[in-house]
Amino acid sequence: MRIARIAHPDGVAFVTVEGDEGAEVAAEVAEHPFGKPTFTGRRWPLADTRLLAPILPSKVVCVGKNYADHAKEMGGQAPANPVIFLKPSTTVIGPGAAIKLPADSSRVDFEGELAVVIGMPCRDVPAARAKDVVLGYTIANDVTARDQQHADGQWTRAKGHDTFCPLGPWISTGVDADDLRLRTSVDGELKQDSRTSLLLHDIPTVIEWVSRVMTLLPGDVILTGTPAGVGPITAGQQVSVSIEGLGTLTNPVANR
Repeated sequence: MRIARIAHPDGVAFVTVEGDEGAEVAAEVAEHPFGKPTFTGRRWPLADTRLLAPILPSKVVCVGKNYADHAKEMGGQAPANPVIFLKPSTTVIGPGAAIKLPADSSRVDFEGELAVVIGMPCRDVPAARAKDVVLGYTIANDVTARDQQHADGQWTRAKGHDTFCPLGPWISTGVDADDLRLRTSVDGELKQDSRTSLLLHDIPTVIEWVSRVMTLLPGDVILTGTPAGVGPITAGQQVSVSIEGLGTLTNPVANR
């Protein structure tokens, strides 16, 4: 199932996306997408709606340096345990919305990532049961002001600017995310090409680690890390992150 959030002629709604590419239909879900969905009966051609961020999380938890090749390109060792940080909910934007470059940063980078969407309140989840708490998966871009990251020595400012967490195009449920191809391109030029099987700390391990620290709520998002190939983006460019079986998330870049 593909769960999306759309703007339609009468407002905003959660929907499931049905049909083949180019002929998709959005079927409205009553209330929220957690648990077994109930449908209102209203439907729209997806092309007549606007895709929004598929979920508005209470928090976005991120894992740093979770691919060995990215840890190497950043000049550090791969961590023995997951290194986590937070992005505020105000960083979240949807497909097609502009990544806004702050005036006080001279280098902003893309980071294509697989994102996990939590489906129920949970804490202290053992790795063996971790996938029971997952609603599904979506695509993320962990946009980073690299110069601010280096200057500050911690990552809150660099990762926390408004628009620095594009998510979408939808949440895919029932997907095995253990070995999916992940690619990022800028203006059609391939920059990242990897597989989720190369995660140093896999999804169950990450959920166990994070849930030991904080309660996860329905709709919370975990970004699992980015592979090698990250690089700068500038106003006027377009960034696309594609993950096998999940689709493509595309965002333009503009000055704030």
